[in-house]
Amino acid sequence: MTIAAKFEIEYLQYLDAEGKQVRDDLPEFAKDLDHMVELYKLMLSTRVFDAKSIALQRTGKLGTYASCLGHEAAHVGIGSAMKPEDVYAPSYREYGAQLYRGVQPREVYMYWGGDERGNDYQKEPARHDFAWSVPIATQCLHAAGSALAFKIRGEKRVAVCTIGDGGSSKGDFYGAINIAGAQNLPLVCVIVNNQWAISVPRKIQSGAPTLAQKGIAAGLFSIQVDGNDIIAVRKAMEDALERARSGKGGSVIEAVTYRLGDHTTADDARRYRGEQEVKDGWEKEPMKRLRNWLVAKGVWDDAKEEAWKAECDEWMDNEVNAYLETKTQPVSAMFDYIFAEVPADLAKQRDYVLSLENKGH
Repeated sequence: MTIAAKFEIEYLQYLDAEGKQVRDDLPEFAKDLDHMVELYKLMLSTRVFDAKSIALQRTGKLGTYASCLGHEAAHVGIGSAMKPEDVYAPSYREYGAQLYRGVQPREVYMYWGGDERGNDYQKEPARHDFAWSVPIATQCLHAAGSALAFKIRGEKRVAVCTIGDGGSSKGDFYGAINIAGAQNLPLVCVIVNNQWAISVPRKIQSGAPTLAQKGIAAGLFSIQVDGNDIIAVRKAMEDALERARSGKGGSVIEAVTYRLGDHTTADDARRYRGEQEVKDGWEKEPMKRLRNWLVAKGVWDDAKEEAWKAECDEWMDNEVNAYLETKTQPVSAMFDYIFAEVPADLAKQRDYVLSLENKGH
C-alpha cells in the first residue's frame, strides 16, 4: 500500500495536576525561579482582576463580561513568550496575555462598560496590538494579514492570534492558517481549547482526535500542550515564535484547558454541564499546580500569597476607581469616528440625537 502522508501530534507537559514535575528537561526560563514567581504573580493578579470584573457586572457597573477563570496559565504563557515588537490579535478573554503586554485593567473595564476608548491601549507594546474581537475568528485573519506585511517588509516580527475550540471550526480560522502555510508566514495561532463553545461541548464540535491537527492540513507545525501548565505553554510558544521569526513558517498550538466559569456573565453554564465535570476541572486548574511547584522549590509560601493578594486588591481598586471616574463621552461620539465625511442619513440621526440631549432627554 502506498502512503501519501503521515503525521503525528506531540503532547507537551512539564507539571501534572498536582504540580509534580513530569520531565527533567526544563526549558531555560523555567530554571529562573524568580521569573517563575513573577509569572505566578501575574496569574494571581489576573484571577483577582477577573473576580473584580464579575463583581462590577453583578452590581451594574459593567456590561456583559467574559471571564477568564481557569485560563491563566495559557494566557500568561502566550503573552510572556512574545517580544515587544510582535503583534497580538486576541479574541475577548485573554486578559493575562494582555496585562503582560501592558493593557491596563481600567481599559478592559472601559471596553466592557461600553466605552470604545478601552481599545485605545496607552502603554507599549500593547499599543500596537489589535483590539478585542467579539466576532468569532475574524482576529485570525487580522493576524495573518499582519504576518504577510511582516514578511513583505522583511521584519523579524511575528503575529499571534488566539481562538477558542469552537472558533477553530470557523472559516476565518481555516483561511488564516491556509494562507500562512501557503505563503510561509510568521503566524502563531493558539487554540485555547476550554472544552465548551458556549453550550456546545468539544466532543461534538469536531471528529478530529486533536484540534492541533487542523494545522497539519495547512502545512503548519502543530502541537498540543497542557494548557494548565504554564511551562508547557510558554515553551511551545517560544519554539513557535523562534521558528516563525527565522523564516521556518507558522504554527498551530492547541492549549488544552477548562472553562471554570460561565461563558460570559450573560450565561448560566449549570444549564448544560454537570457539577462533577466542573469539580474535575478545578482539580486540574493552573494556579494550584504552579503554586505547589513553587512551594516545593522553596520560593513561595502562604504569607507571600496573602501579601500579593492584598497588593492585587489595592491595584484593582485603583483601576476600578479610574474607570468609574472616567468622564462619559458626549452622545455625538458614536457618530464622530466612523467616516471622514458623515453620510447624510447619519448626520440627520446625529442632529436628532443632539436635539434630544439638548432637551434633557
